Amino acid sequence: MHRKVGPAIQIVRKMAGSGAEPQILVQYLVLRKDLSQAPFSWPTGALVAQACHAATAALHLHQGHPHTVAYLRELGRMRKVVLEAADEATLKELAETLKQKDIDHMLWLEQPENIATCIALRPYPKEEVSQYLKKFRLFK
Repeated sequence: MHRKVGPAIQIVRKMAGSGAEPQILVQYLVLRKDLSQAPFSWPTGALVAQACHAATAALHLHQGHPHTVAYLRELGRMRKVVLEAADEATLKELAETLKQKDIDHMLWLEQPENIATCIALRPYPKEEVSQYLKKFRLFK
């Protein structure tokens, strides 16, 4: 049985066939570090849930984008990078920058408190968005 090959996969294959490196797609997440510390002291599971909510929402919102299609087609090769923002103000500032630069993302607001907890970008080639995320460190 043959599956229809979408345009994103065709582009990646053409690049590989031409000797060019195929694009590596990455989904970046930026999670608030202060939520793990006093006075919040959220448990690790709650923080992981926030990242999962944001990542799932971003993939759903941009499910038709060729990068998302290609990313989801290779389930065993998904790449996610989780970065940390110091606090809610920093996270919202990043969301505004991403909006101004037309970078597709989802700012997850935990309900019912309406607290901004995490940003997830749709999958992007690493070099396309990394410049906007350089000030954020890997989440530890």
